Amino acid sequence: MPISDPKNPLVPNFNILINGSLISVEPETHVTNIMVDDDTELPSMFSFELVNSEWHTKDLQWIDEQQELFAIGNTVEIKLGYGDNLETIMTGEITGLEPEFNFNRLPRLIVRGYDRRHRLQRGRHTRTFLQQKDSDIADIIARDAGLTPKTEDSRVIHPYILQANQTDLDFLQERARCIQYEVIVKDKTLFFQPVANAESPIFILSLEDDLLEFYPRLSSIGQVSAVTVTSWNPTNQDNQKLEWRAKTGDEITKMGGNNSAASLSKNAFGTAVETISNQPVMSLAEAEQLAKARFNNIALSLITGEGVCRGRTDLRSGKVIEINGVGKQFSGQYYVTATSHRYRSSGNYTTHLSVQRNAL
Repeated sequence: MPISDPKNPLVPNFNILINGSLISVEPETHVTNIMVDDDTELPSMFSFELVNSEWHTKDLQWIDEQQELFAIGNTVEIKLGYGDNLETIMTGEITGLEPEFNFNRLPRLIVRGYDRRHRLQRGRHTRTFLQQKDSDIADIIARDAGLTPKTEDSRVIHPYILQANQTDLDFLQERARCIQYEVIVKDKTLFFQPVANAESPIFILSLEDDLLEFYPRLSSIGQVSAVTVTSWNPTNQDNQKLEWRAKTGDEITKMGGNNSAASLSKNAFGTAVETISNQPVMSLAEAEQLAKARFNNIALSLITGEGVCRGRTDLRSGKVIEINGVGKQFSGQYYVTATSHRYRSSGNYTTHLSVQRNAL
């Protein structure tokens, strides 16, 4: 993986490919900065800035002369790294152009785009899904958007699900949150999969090496000791009550910690139960899935934080890392929810990260 090595420093480098081809030397040498924001909740975004080489030209260099190169809808692949060791950070599509004109500096153009999750935000839809699992629904929506689905079986079959005047992304993320899943798009593949905070760390960050800044926050506000889902099956003649409680022990993982968010909150402030009674469920299995998902989602906000490290192409959202050297309470495993890779032509490449943890 292209990562920094302070003992043998290499100059940060980049490649930009448009529609599969490297941009020529002329535009490449005018790129002043690149940013790639990778997020588990929002469409990932890229932007890069080019500066004109002259003050006044009849046809502006990047705005007029390169209309085809930077056309809306073109596919862009961003590679970052060090020297000749580069790795693809993101593949997306150009969705916007932002020229800047200022009387005392050269004109410039910001090219901006998103991963193909942006396609799921085009238009609102109202439709029903009968006898489908959430993973089946994700499969349908992905194919409708021209994406290849890669879904993990969500197990519970729903007799009836309504998409009510929602974008496909809003609807799919709503379904994902109900079962502690995420909607991720990489190039032309849509992943519908569980939040991966139970995975093993992919590497260690420490203040002794790549980690430059870290700002964690421990907060018990909003934490509960249990989540109860209560509903009635309207199709059952006996009006059967459906109820499931998720509590300590139902954590997917403690991420290497000993004291879970639920037990920490209960020991400090007593029992607190969140009850979900305004969402109809059709089976006990659905109630269980909803309760456990909500319980684990709340717990994952026990510790949140932001940090900055030397540029690392292997630091991505949706991965677990280990952070050391920041005190006993705050050292340990963290789930990465967002990253921002920032390159400047001055030779600076850093990666900013947002993280969460559910135990101490």
